[in-house]
Amino acid sequence: MVRNKNTKEMITAEETDILQEIMNIAFGRAASDLAEYIDIFVILSVPYVKLLHAADLPPYISKEIKDYDKVSVVEQNFWGKFKGNAFLIFPSGTGKKMISLFDGGDEFIESDPIYEMEKETFREVGNILIGACVGKIAELLGDVITYSPPRVVIEKSHRGIVSNSLFDPDNLAIVLRTLFEFNEKNISGFLFIVTSQESFAWLKTALHKFLEQYE
Repeated sequence: MVRNKNTKEMITAEETDILQEIMNIAFGRAASDLAEYIDIFVILSVPYVKLLHAADLPPYISKEIKDYDKVSVVEQNFWGKFKGNAFLIFPSGTGKKMISLFDGGDEFIESDPIYEMEKETFREVGNILIGACVGKIAELLGDVITYSPPRVVIEKSHRGIVSNSLFDPDNLAIVLRTLFEFNEKNISGFLFIVTSQESFAWLKTALHKFLEQYE
């Protein structure tokens, strides 16, 4: 496929730096919110910003999580001037460990309701972590966000996490990625926040307005 868009012209190194700094602030807020809600601290890695063609998004995310055989995924859409999709991805076997974050226990009864408990727990954590991260990014950039209900998929192959039809394949997407870890619990995963080309013009302007506050 011939692609005539120059990705380097879409977001500058300075804008990437500003966005990473905003993510640092936002993810600090998310960690604080989770600690208050489930009394456990979340360690978030230094955020990474990548610009790519939407057609390259599915293989990019598959490559990032290639060490996970199967995964559980929380996906949530968000709308505003800043709009896109968030994906919270956990490795296989995380669900029962996650339940212990809420009930404080480490013992589980093997029964059918566990599956529904896992889904509900993932949904709760997704609401908090995605909402805090995306909401704070939007707040810092002067936007207000609304969200779809989170969708949860349990124990799925790491391939095909992101649909090829998510965005126009010829358009560009910005991926904001971090690796997170729940302190004192053997739980970790990835958070990807993906915003489409529709938001680029607003985002570039908002990033420079944010920077002007400190000049």
